[in-house]
Amino acid sequence: MRKKSIGRFLCADPKICHGQLTFRGTRILVADVLELVALNMNWDEIIKECHGSITRAAIAEAVRFAGRVIVEHAQEYMERPASA
Repeated sequence: MRKKSIGRFLCADPKICHGQLTFRGTRILVADVLELVALNMNWDEIIKECHGSITRAAIAEAVRFAGRVIVEHAQEYMERPASA
């Protein structure tokens, strides 16, 4: 696997965090930031938590990308039987 860029701020590099999606130039996992967004943490607090290594624009790109992925792959999850 080679380094892959996704937009301006997101990338996956097999040499960084085992190829998981991170913010470009950091080791901050996109999944971790999205979890903080889901917990309703203020974006400025998220940026502070990340020591200013990411921006509001980077968080917005991650949220937009996650939304697109959900829309594009929702059918795969809807076809699975609901767990009891």
